[in-house]
Amino acid sequence: MGVRLPSVLAKQIFRQSAFVASKASSASLDVPKGFIAVYIGDAQKKRFLVPISYLNHSSFRDLLSIAEEEFGFDHPMGGLTIPCREDTFNDVISSLSRL
Repeated sequence: MGVRLPSVLAKQIFRQSAFVASKASSASLDVPKGFIAVYIGDAQKKRFLVPISYLNHSSFRDLLSIAEEEFGFDHPMGGLTIPCREDTFNDVISSLSRL
């Protein structure tokens, strides 16, 4: 059973990320409507574009909980940063894309 992240908390994370991203270069803002930029990894960060519909799934919310514990609302890349291995993230995303 996954940990549920209240929608208010999720909105705060993305509002804060959007504020920081608004200060970033225009190249980092190339995110299509309906997607969010997510940075994955511990040492080397890799950028992924994730459909916002994935925010409704418990497995993705588990990743958000990890990000909250690690960074709070201060994400170092200017966008949502999730400190997990890339293969773990790919497993979660691939399971969501099959739904």
